[in-house]
Amino acid sequence: MVGTLGSPRSGAIDAASRAPFGWTPLVVLFIVGFVDRIEHNLLSGVLPAIQREWGFSDTAAGSIPTAAALAAAVVALPAGYLADRLSRTRIIAVVVLVWAVATLGSGLATGFLMFYLARVLLAAAENIDNPAAGSLLADYYPPVSRAKAYGLTRATAHLGGVGTLLGGVLAEAFSWRTAFLVMVVPGVLTALLVWLLREPPRGRLDRPPAAGDTTPVSAVRAPAHGGAASPSAAGAQLPFRRQLRQVLAIPTLVFVCAGLCLLTLGLSGIFYWLPTFMVRSLGAGTGTAGSLAGLIPVAGTLTGTLAGSWLGRRWHGTRRGGRLLAGGGGLTAGSVVLAVALSMDSLGAMSVLVLLACSLLAIAMPNLAASLADVVPAASRGLGFAVLQLLTTGGGAFGSLVVGIASDRFGSLLAGMYILVLPMIAGGLLTLRARTPYERDARKVMRDAAQG
Repeated sequence: MVGTLGSPRSGAIDAASRAPFGWTPLVVLFIVGFVDRIEHNLLSGVLPAIQREWGFSDTAAGSIPTAAALAAAVVALPAGYLADRLSRTRIIAVVVLVWAVATLGSGLATGFLMFYLARVLLAAAENIDNPAAGSLLADYYPPVSRAKAYGLTRATAHLGGVGTLLGGVLAEAFSWRTAFLVMVVPGVLTALLVWLLREPPRGRLDRPPAAGDTTPVSAVRAPAHGGAASPSAAGAQLPFRRQLRQVLAIPTLVFVCAGLCLLTLGLSGIFYWLPTFMVRSLGAGTGTAGSLAGLIPVAGTLTGTLAGSWLGRRWHGTRRGGRLLAGGGGLTAGSVVLAVALSMDSLGAMSVLVLLACSLLAIAMPNLAASLADVVPAASRGLGFAVLQLLTTGGGAFGSLVVGIASDRFGSLLAGMYILVLPMIAGGLLTLRARTPYERDARKVMRDAAQG
C-alpha cells in the first residue's frame, strides 16, 4: 500500500472536478503544516520559563527566531530548486523526520547554546518542505479549488497558535522541556503519513480548464524522480539562474512577496512577544497568557479563512484581481486593528481586538497563495513558493529582534511592537497593488498550459 494515498478518483480528470485526486492529500499536507507550526510556536509559550532558568536578556531571546530565520532563508532557494526536480512527497517526509530529531534536541538541551543551535537546525529543516508543499497543492487541485486548498494549509501558520497554548500550559504544569519532548511522536508519525502520498504529475491540472483536455491520468505519468511530466513542465529543466530570472519577472509574484515580507516582519515580532507582554504589562499568568495568545489566533484564523475562501470564490473572475482585493484588503484592515489592540490596558479588550485583527488578516491566506499558484507556471511553482518563503522568512527574521532591542533600550515591549505596525500596513497596500498585473500574468500561464 506504500505510495497509494492521493491516487486519482477515476481514470480521467473531469475539468469541472474540484478534487480529482480526492481530499486526502489536502488533509495530509494540512497535518504537516499544523505539526510544523505547533512545534515552531512552542518557544513563544515557554519563553518566560526558559528565561527564568537561564537568565538571558530580551535581546538574546529575540535573536533566537532571527538566527533561525536566517538559516531558513539560506536553504529557501535550493529547496525550490529541488522541489521542481525531485519527488516532492519524499522531500517533505524526510524533512518532517528531521524536525522530530531537532525537536528532541530542543527538549534535551543542557544549555542555552545547545538549545539555540537546535532551534536553528529546526527552522532550516522546516523551510525545505514549504516550496514542495506549495507546488504539490497546485498539482492535486485545479484553479477552481486552489483557494480552498491553500487557505486550509496556510491557515496552519496561525492555527499553530495551539503550540503557544501548549507550551505555556505544559511549562507551568510540568516544565518547558516537556513541551518539546511531547512533539517528537507526532513528528515521526506525520513523516510516515507523507511517505505514503502519491506524487502527482506536474502541470496536469492547469490543462483541462485551459484546453478542455480529458486525457486519462494514467496516460500522464510522472518520472521516477518527480520531475517534469509534460511539455508544459519543461521549464524545470532550465538552468537555475535562468529559471529564477523567469520567476522574478512575474510582476504579481514580486508585489505579493514584497508585501508579505513586510507583513511577516511585523507579525513575527508582535506575536512572538505577545504572551510575554501579557505577563509583564497586563498581569496575566504564564498559562493564561500562553492560552490566550494561542487560542485567539486559532479562532480568528478559522473565521478569517472561511470568510476569505468565500470572498475569493465570489470575487475571482467577477472583480479585477478579486482574490488580491480580498487578501490585500484583509491585511491592511487587520494591521490597523492590531495596532489599536496593543493600546488597550485591559486583557479582555485586547483579546477581543486581537481576535478581530486575526480574522481580517486570515482572509488573505486562501487568496494570496492561490493567486501565486495562478501566475507561476507549473514547472517553476516550487521555485516561486521558495521565493515567497525566502522573503517572508527574511522579513520574519528580524521582527522579534527589533522588539527585543527596543525593549532593552526603552524599557518597553510595547514601544518595540508599535515600531512594526507601519511595515505591516505597507505590506497590505503592496498586495493590493498586485491586482494590476494579476489578470495578465494568470492568462499567460493558462495560455502556455493549453499550448503545452
